[in-house]
Amino acid sequence: MTSDQLHRLLLDNLNTAVLLIDRALLIDYINPAAEALLQAGSVRLRGTPVSNLFVDDATARQTLRECLEFGNAHTLRQEYLSGLVADSSQVDYTITPLSIDSGEWILMEMQPVDRILKINREEALLSVHDTSRSLIRGLAHEIKNPLGGIRGAAQLLAREITDRGLGGETAELCQIITTETDRLRNLVDRLLGPSQLPTYEELNIHEVVEHVAALIDVEVQGELTLVRDYDPSIPNLLGDRAQLIQALLNVARNAMQAMLEGDRSERTLTFKTRIQRSFTIGGEHHRVICRVDIIDTGPGILDDIKERIFFPMISGRSEGTGLGLTIAQSAVNVHHGIIECESEPGNTCFSIYLPLKV
Repeated sequence: MTSDQLHRLLLDNLNTAVLLIDRALLIDYINPAAEALLQAGSVRLRGTPVSNLFVDDATARQTLRECLEFGNAHTLRQEYLSGLVADSSQVDYTITPLSIDSGEWILMEMQPVDRILKINREEALLSVHDTSRSLIRGLAHEIKNPLGGIRGAAQLLAREITDRGLGGETAELCQIITTETDRLRNLVDRLLGPSQLPTYEELNIHEVVEHVAALIDVEVQGELTLVRDYDPSIPNLLGDRAQLIQALLNVARNAMQAMLEGDRSERTLTFKTRIQRSFTIGGEHHRVICRVDIIDTGPGILDDIKERIFFPMISGRSEGTGLGLTIAQSAVNVHHGIIECESEPGNTCFSIYLPLKV
């Protein structure tokens, strides 16, 4: 392998977005991480002015010229990318002058600010989620033991009532004890999560999403509009079909109920799938992931619970149990993925990220 091939291989496998810019301030090279960040391919970007990548293109041009003229590296913070190449996200970028074969070049390295903040938030969320799940499991087991005793005593009492020929209100009260004990035990079982280990198999994510969409379609009976926006190029992934269906169904039902209970005239539920490259989940970097977005036009999530919606017993609905999203997050975590949420009135998006092995 030649030195040029080795350098190209190293650049192509970096997680940092890297661009090489010539003296005319045109893009000469862009690595795959930069393509993913800018949401544009090298064929489209090569030979174009690098300043076009930024909203403040005048500042970018001036800084690049000063870098060439004075030979000093510069770092700019929280610069917005142009909507022509990305979703107007913020980046920090560093430019460094280089001399290659008697020519003058600039090496540009980009780091997405919003993604770094999200990674920090995700790591904190996963840590808190693991801690709360451990506490809940311990508490749930402590609750189930006396519940078993209460139910057993209620059954013995019911038998005694029958043997003595007592009925009416006495038998009814005993039945209430049994029914409410069973309800509490079912709630504890839901808190504990799935009792079986996941069974992984190769599956098509669209088969899972379409199954959930069909279930929601039957439930709403035409009261809202369902939109399907699928990327057919997404390869199969390894997952537990039942757990993924449960996760997506919990999220979709929350969205459905929020719209049906709200007062907004537009009621649209969108299922969207996309490939996303160079993504970090819980400190682990993934070259390719599958993203499933469930988007609704409901009233949005209240600000005071927005950061806690994946915690147990937190719900924005008066009749909600606060367990649906917790169970969904646990099921996705088992697949080494994560669920994120962005919400404002009229546009709430739950994004489910699942790593792909390619």
